[in-house]
Amino acid sequence: MPDRGSPTLLRILPLGMAAALLLCLFPPLKARRQRQARGQAIIDSASDAIISIDSGQFILHANAAAARLFDDTPAGMRGMRLGHYILRDLRTLGSLGQQEGDPPFDDISQELRLTGRRATDYTLMGRRSDGAMFSLEGSLSAMQEDGHSVFTIIVRDISARQQMHAQLARSFLQLRELSSALQSIREEERKHIARELHDDLGQLLATLRVDLTLVRQHSDTTVPLQALLHSMDGLLVTAITSLRRIASNLRPRALDEGGLYFALQKLRHDFLMRRAIHFDLLADEADLVLDDARSTAIYRIVQEALTNIARHAEASHITIALHRIDSSLAITIQDDGRGIAEHDLEKATALGLLGMRERVWGLNGSIHIGTDNELGGTRIDISLPMQAEVMETATS
Repeated sequence: MPDRGSPTLLRILPLGMAAALLLCLFPPLKARRQRQARGQAIIDSASDAIISIDSGQFILHANAAAARLFDDTPAGMRGMRLGHYILRDLRTLGSLGQQEGDPPFDDISQELRLTGRRATDYTLMGRRSDGAMFSLEGSLSAMQEDGHSVFTIIVRDISARQQMHAQLARSFLQLRELSSALQSIREEERKHIARELHDDLGQLLATLRVDLTLVRQHSDTTVPLQALLHSMDGLLVTAITSLRRIASNLRPRALDEGGLYFALQKLRHDFLMRRAIHFDLLADEADLVLDDARSTAIYRIVQEALTNIARHAEASHITIALHRIDSSLAITIQDDGRGIAEHDLEKATALGLLGMRERVWGLNGSIHIGTDNELGGTRIDISLPMQAEVMETATS
């Protein structure tokens, strides 16, 4: 005979099972909510501005840092279009999360200019609630949440950094202009001192030697006096030779009398007089008809390169080539010596290399110093624009 309480039991059983099921599901749901709450708390307390948007670029959540950045409140930003705060819209997310009526999303690299500190950072323009514009650096990430695409944007105000970069760029430009001006002043001083030495002191020494020669021609001089006069003449010759050498080091006369081509030929000749080495100078005289500033700078660059080769390279072969290529002058200096290490290029004591760079940069040129694959030593490639020189020649 069936139990009379069984229908009641049958009615109560589903409710019990549902309650048991809820009791089983409640801990995971509670843990999930706790994790979400912890994640939200971390986002809200972050120092960087963090904004979450949907595929339609409506703001789902903005933390306190984002509200401060855009001079708004988190509640006021919620539900607003992202374009109200960030002027360049993020049509960048490919096929993720497209919905009917949404604008098409393109590749992020095509819309945002990559200039941030990391590979995922992009430059943006922000607008505060009062309309003030400022620069932003941002990164974008995507995730799926409850079957919907959610995009997280982390942005930072880089206005102060950009101002600092601009100040550094201005300071760097001013230092380069100062260096160029000092180079010009030094060359003018060298030219002036060399001319004074040659014209005044050189003529004085030459006159003394003529007078000494006249004294030696007198017949009443004794043998000891003749020997003394001969010794004095030798000292005068040595003094005149030293004077010419010093004056030439200050300012090569060949540069003023024959131009850059003959000055380089004289530099090559003097170098070969001191060292047994194979030295090729490849240049066309017509290519080296330049103004004084460029001629002097190129001469000093080649001179410094030869000094470095003589001191450090232990080379047996040197090639220097100077050729016009379109509107620029290409200079190549090669040797087959020991070469130069990368860390040596940036040494604070490498003043010769620094001087070469400053001279090239002062003429708006480019310079590269590295290993020569052809000869195995060091190779210096320089390119100097000649537009200004051509314009000066045409106007004169």
